[in-house]
Amino acid sequence: MFAAIGIVVLLVMVFGGFALTGGALGPVLHALPHEMLIIGGAAVGAIIAGNSMHEIKALGRGLGKVFKGPRHNKEDHVDAIALTSKLMKMMKTEGAIAVEKHVSEPENSPIFSEYPRLLANKPLVGLICDTLNLMVISTGTLENHAIEDIMDNAMKTHFHDLAEPQHALQSLADALPALGIVAAVLGVVKTMGSIDQPPEILGAMIGSALVGTFLGVLLAYGVVGPLAGRLKQINEQDEQIFHAVKQVVMASH
Repeated sequence: MFAAIGIVVLLVMVFGGFALTGGALGPVLHALPHEMLIIGGAAVGAIIAGNSMHEIKALGRGLGKVFKGPRHNKEDHVDAIALTSKLMKMMKTEGAIAVEKHVSEPENSPIFSEYPRLLANKPLVGLICDTLNLMVISTGTLENHAIEDIMDNAMKTHFHDLAEPQHALQSLADALPALGIVAAVLGVVKTMGSIDQPPEILGAMIGSALVGTFLGVLLAYGVVGPLAGRLKQINEQDEQIFHAVKQVVMASH
């Protein structure tokens, strides 16, 4: 929600400020679709060239997260602690066999079913179940540092996948000013082909070319860059629930 509000404020302030200072929006709006076609098309092509289909789909989901916000709230963090604590307590009081049926098929577990929002988070459930399964199989012989290493590696892999869309967005933000220059250069080339035209026509053509540079910089630092930064914040917030689960396991083992 705030991302959308921010973009609206950005556009209103930039174009509104330009109009208030006496700038004519007509030439800018006239050139905008053509420049956007060049810059946007080049940006899409760069994304396709630099990412696999899996990463492109992840980028789409990442953009959705920017506007939806973090996946889990404070209540979910409390639930994650409660869920993990229940399972660890059961392992201590009733034995590993009692826990095995819950972590082997969490979707059929009455304990997991108490927390449907957590159950929908497959990586989180996988971290809990895989760790406890190893503890069950090892019959209590796993040392704390071994459990910690296993959980850290699983979390590191998930966090790496989680960060890929943010990296792709940031790379796009870094490239957009250069793509804007590409559009501007093409506009200058077009202008040079009409060098015999009157000054007022040449001025309009040069102005249209400069819109490309303006658009590339605006999109990079006003839209895509901030979206990448916001996605990074959301990812960091979503990671905290994994750390909470790890702390409970380590403290209860």
